[in-house]
Amino acid sequence: MSFREPIGDEPTGRANPELLKMHPSHGHDMTIVNGISRIGYMTGGKAARWVDEDMADTITSRAVNFIERSQDEPFFLYFSTHDIHVPRVPHPRFVGKSGMGPRGDAMLQLDWSVGQLLRTLDSLQLTENTIVIFTSDNGPVVDDGYHDEAVEKLGEHQPAGPFRGGKYSTFEAGTRVPLLIRWPNKIEPSVSEALVSQVDFLASVANLVSQEVPEGAATDSRNNLAVLMGESEEDREFLVEHAASGALSLIQENWKYIEPNDRPFYNENTDIELGNMSEPQLYDLSADQSEQQNVASQHPEVVAEMQALLEKVKTQK
Repeated sequence: MSFREPIGDEPTGRANPELLKMHPSHGHDMTIVNGISRIGYMTGGKAARWVDEDMADTITSRAVNFIERSQDEPFFLYFSTHDIHVPRVPHPRFVGKSGMGPRGDAMLQLDWSVGQLLRTLDSLQLTENTIVIFTSDNGPVVDDGYHDEAVEKLGEHQPAGPFRGGKYSTFEAGTRVPLLIRWPNKIEPSVSEALVSQVDFLASVANLVSQEVPEGAATDSRNNLAVLMGESEEDREFLVEHAASGALSLIQENWKYIEPNDRPFYNENTDIELGNMSEPQLYDLSADQSEQQNVASQHPEVVAEMQALLEKVKTQK
């Protein structure tokens, strides 16, 4: 596989659009697999190729089988669904059911997959003492490379809610993601505003199962088990965010600092503000969660402190 130049002689979406059942809107026009052109050029590996419409059924059934085989001992299952990503090509039984095109139909399929896993836990009487964590890898994006009616059918819905930006962005909509944790035996239903990071899962779960994190490993991970269990609202001391555009930002208390950089501010393909600027940015998230008012010039001392902390973190080993 190559992301730089063609390999092999297989048809591409760019040269053979007549072979496509879903057309790219930007990029995603390289080697065709299952009637859809992809990111990257591929050749060979025919036995490992996939049918998008069958992926949810395949990975869900295997996850269910794994739980059934493992029910008599502690187990860990990482279930990475493809429905959160393009191309959005759900199984025919979901097609047209949402009224919101392939994107909406894929959401229904994701809901079904999660439901299958939860029902399996119920049927095996594992629900009460099984921790379920549901989260995402980045903020939302509507047009991420294919003509799938996502933009046309969006209407007035705001996928990122009050937050600015989206996937790829250094603004909060790029890096702030949903996080739901269920453990009926231990966690009372609640809503938390505490600042945590997925990076903290490693140290927190290690503490839960009485394991030591090896010296020098996962140095950014913090033991936030009490927060994840709903027993504390204590924030992280600070949190570094790394946007897909490459820029770093720092959250500490109510402040968010975005380091100056020369990357583009806006992505025309995805219609998303990336948030990059050549001057420092500072936002008071307690009063301006949509990051509309850059107050860096009004608080130079805060900018200096946060810039120094971010530089220290970047050089730590």
